[in-house]
Amino acid sequence: MPKLSLEKKRKMIQEIQEFFLKERGEEIGEFAAEICFEFIKDRLGPVFYNEGIRDAREVAEQRMQLLEEDLYALEKRLSD
Repeated sequence: MPKLSLEKKRKMIQEIQEFFLKERGEEIGEFAAEICFEFIKDRLGPVFYNEGIRDAREVAEQRMQLLEEDLYALEKRLSD
């Protein structure tokens, strides 16, 4: 997982606090929000990351297939 800047991490922690307040009516402190953030980052982050890698791999494979088809189309026919 890429390292997050301290500024980005703080922003995400604030968003967790805002989520709990808006969706659950609970006011949680920065420490509790940071624990939630670490859980999401460590346990759930890799799942989303790997899914993104699979999606990127699929797109790359599709593009390689199209490139291969284009290259075959460019080949000169040999007369018999």
